[in-house]
Amino acid sequence: MMKMEMKFLDLIELENENYVVLYPIENEADEVVILRVQETEGDQDEYLSVDEKTLQAVYAIFKEKFKDVYDFQD
Repeated sequence: MMKMEMKFLDLIELENENYVVLYPIENEADEVVILRVQETEGDQDEYLSVDEKTLQAVYAIFKEKFKDVYDFQD
């Protein structure tokens, strides 16, 4: 199993689902990772991949929210 260190950037809610926006610490391409948070009955949540449409919607919210903080390049 490959491990990757991530920096938490934000938690975004979209259509009653929560998504985390993460930045890989060793990120040469300056891209973020967006995963859906699924609550479990245990102490840890599960993080699931999302489809392209959802990814774009969450990223658009993130960009708008942080437009004055980050220099986004599409």
